[in-house]
Amino acid sequence: MKVAPTVLSRPLAMIAVALIAASTAILPPASAEPKRGGTLTAVVNPEPAFLVSAHNPVGGVLQVSSKMFEGLLTYDLDMNLQPALAESWEVAEDGLSVTFHLREGVTWHDGEPFTSEDVKFTTMKIWKELHPRNRVNLGKVTDVETPDAHTAIFRLSEPVPFLLSVMNGGESQVVPKHIYDGEDVGKNLVEKDPVGTGPFKLKEWRRGEAVLLERYDGYWQEGKPYLDGVIFRIIPDEAARATAFETGEVQYGGFTPVSPCTAQRLGTLENIGVETKGYEFFGTIFMFELNLRDEVLKNKKVRHAIAHAIDRDFILENVWCGFGTPTTGSVPPQLTEFYTDDVPTYEFDPAKAEALLDEAGYPRGEDGVRFKMVHDPLPFGPNFVRSAEVVKQNLADIGIELEIRTQDTPTYLRRIYTDYDFDMSSTTLSALPDPTLGVQRLYWSKNIVQGVPFSNSSGYSNPEMDRILEAAQTENDKEKRIELFHQMQKLAQEDLPIIDLFVMSQATIFDKRLKNHTTQSDGYPTFADAYFEGE
Repeated sequence: MKVAPTVLSRPLAMIAVALIAASTAILPPASAEPKRGGTLTAVVNPEPAFLVSAHNPVGGVLQVSSKMFEGLLTYDLDMNLQPALAESWEVAEDGLSVTFHLREGVTWHDGEPFTSEDVKFTTMKIWKELHPRNRVNLGKVTDVETPDAHTAIFRLSEPVPFLLSVMNGGESQVVPKHIYDGEDVGKNLVEKDPVGTGPFKLKEWRRGEAVLLERYDGYWQEGKPYLDGVIFRIIPDEAARATAFETGEVQYGGFTPVSPCTAQRLGTLENIGVETKGYEFFGTIFMFELNLRDEVLKNKKVRHAIAHAIDRDFILENVWCGFGTPTTGSVPPQLTEFYTDDVPTYEFDPAKAEALLDEAGYPRGEDGVRFKMVHDPLPFGPNFVRSAEVVKQNLADIGIELEIRTQDTPTYLRRIYTDYDFDMSSTTLSALPDPTLGVQRLYWSKNIVQGVPFSNSSGYSNPEMDRILEAAQTENDKEKRIELFHQMQKLAQEDLPIIDLFVMSQATIFDKRLKNHTTQSDGYPTFADAYFEGE
């Protein structure tokens, strides 16, 4: 990688404060003419450890790499699949092959042509061997045939009904075989300069300061990108990030780059917009996992009581400042194809919670306490602790004494996923476009894998749930598969190993003069369409 020891100078130009009360619309009026030129300064935190994410789709890395690399497909803002490096595609009637017709005239940043051999190499040598999710998602892919330079045929041992859902540029970036093939592919992906097909290419990586990208003039979308370049600033301190937005030093930040309440405040300023669209791909649920290995929590009535005791609306509005939407269970409403609200629900009802605990055989003691629990909040920011503090009071009201235990990330991961030393933990789940991709891992007994983070830590095991999930993995009939997921949601809410609170809303903060910054729903826009109004 290119490294410069010097301190980064201030951005090339500061964006003037817009004197209009702009809306949070992401697309300009159809009549607006995109302007060419200008350099966008964005913020990314933490600093990426590497710049190619085909093998490891880490959020900070993806925010940068998604401007340089693309997938075969993409998602529009309505979660419809759209062409990207693949112009079109067909799924065989028996579900055992998927044919991608690749876009012609696409070149890598070094000028070499993009071909089906790049797709085959990336699929078989990177996604299937190195990618943490695609090793499972694409496990049924036996081969990628390349009858010509612009056709890639995925051969499957069994139907994979969710395969198209993971072909976007956030989840599955295609890389050039001629650059990254070798004895140690993983090492090459980390150490060699990024060479992609995207609208921007690497100019310089000033470690600890910024990643500088410049326009790729050979980009396959004629006339794009409009921007001259993108600077990704590394600003570790949240207060400093907020100030950078206020002064115009930074014009863009994705994935809620400041706390939700700070984002809410910034959105009241005349020159700053806050947008929550563009993240529908994730469907991230804020939830509490219950450890079913515990004798008390094995009792279903206890779990139901705890669910009735938690004031979800208060947590959403007062801790997360309204950045979220209600959900009835394990599949977020945003997944309209699979979601059902025909499930058991647990409204905030302390009296009902108390009655259930009495029925379960846990009366209040002389001190008013029924039993004690420990809660481990996810160490990803103060709002997880603040949420736990609300729950502590909620449970105290029904006679459960809750201890909040905080720790660093390595300790949390070891305690929850290796030692199983917890009663209740707060965490998040990205449902992704298909429940097999995101939701399944928390309810499938085969995903009780000691030492694997964000797996089935609750120890939930139900043969009927396993049957449903395993049938859905390969069911090629769309309606039958939807019905299976409806059954899954009902059973999950009845057994309740996990209490789902709400779907979290990610926020994009941007200078209102920046247009077309968000055109996809997978959270990682390419910036091919972005431009500054009036620049």
